[in-house]
Amino acid sequence: MNFDFSEDQIELSNLAEKIFTDLSTSDRVTEVEKTDQRFDKNLWEALADSGLLGITIPENYGGLDLGMVELSLLLRQQGRRVAPVPLFATSVLGSWAISKYGKNAQKEQWLREVCSGNLILTGAWNPQTNATNLTTESDGKGWRITGEKLAVPAIALSSAVLVPVTIDENQRIAIVPLEKKGLHNTIVETTNLELQGNLSFDAVELNEEDLLDEEGEIVFQEISQIAKIGICATVLGCCEEALTMTAQHVSEREQFGRPLSTNQGVALQAADAHIDIDGIRVTQLQAAWQFDKGFECSKAVAAAKWWASEAGQRVVVATQHLHGGTGADTTHPIHRYFLWVIQLADTLGGAGKSLSTLGKLITEEALNKTN
Repeated sequence: MNFDFSEDQIELSNLAEKIFTDLSTSDRVTEVEKTDQRFDKNLWEALADSGLLGITIPENYGGLDLGMVELSLLLRQQGRRVAPVPLFATSVLGSWAISKYGKNAQKEQWLREVCSGNLILTGAWNPQTNATNLTTESDGKGWRITGEKLAVPAIALSSAVLVPVTIDENQRIAIVPLEKKGLHNTIVETTNLELQGNLSFDAVELNEEDLLDEEGEIVFQEISQIAKIGICATVLGCCEEALTMTAQHVSEREQFGRPLSTNQGVALQAADAHIDIDGIRVTQLQAAWQFDKGFECSKAVAAAKWWASEAGQRVVVATQHLHGGTGADTTHPIHRYFLWVIQLADTLGGAGKSLSTLGKLITEEALNKTN
């Protein structure tokens, strides 16, 4: 078995690493976090110029037509720099479904502009606030949506939101431009200082041209899987960099005349964090690879999300702890990694829910084999 990345994948990862390292320094992130939109436009433009915003978008719409493994490599590098750009919202929650299930007119309207960095997309896919919170009524020509979707990422930056709706008792996926009459957005600050939005629909007009062709349940299940895979990739990058920063800190910081890293207790905590990161990395890549190959990956996704949620939190707690008093300083860079992972750990279900899902899948598989 070959676990190595291909040359193209390595080059893509190296390119992403260089862009994020050069443009998303700790000082730059702090600067962007003080702005109203908390969006690094310069970094976004650099990602667009390099073609990285179109990783999973077909080539005839300006993209690279690659898969979830490659997108994971990009999200991992974003996590390493906790870079304030809506990469997850646009590439996972927004453009993926349009690329795969959109009508030709929808692809022409949205995908080229995403690749060029001229517009941002997002999606309201959270299963806890799914289409049951939206009501759809026919008006003779189309439909009108009323209801609410909570905690939608990058909503203030986006041009449109993808949202599941129920039409004639069937679930469909709608692309709703945010300029439509009847849409109202309330901005909220989240744990990691990101700005999300509570989006309310007040009889918002919808017609067949706004709907994807595929059944909504199929699209929803797929987006739920890749969203969790993408979250795990971001957590992986956050944890890797947090441990790197911690290793440097405990090697340079001296206590009683010797570096902190020479203390056995410190070394053991760092070693445990390293093992946890390996677990996150292996399960995340397994889930991404299985998805790209078209395998049934529900168990792999649940396992990866459990590792990212459970082990990810252990890693950032340990790395913050090993920074001592400076780790408790909310202005210290290590605290930012802690906040990101704590938020991502519970996004789309935390460790407990992921473990429960995995247990149910294993049980169902065993029962099917015995019947």
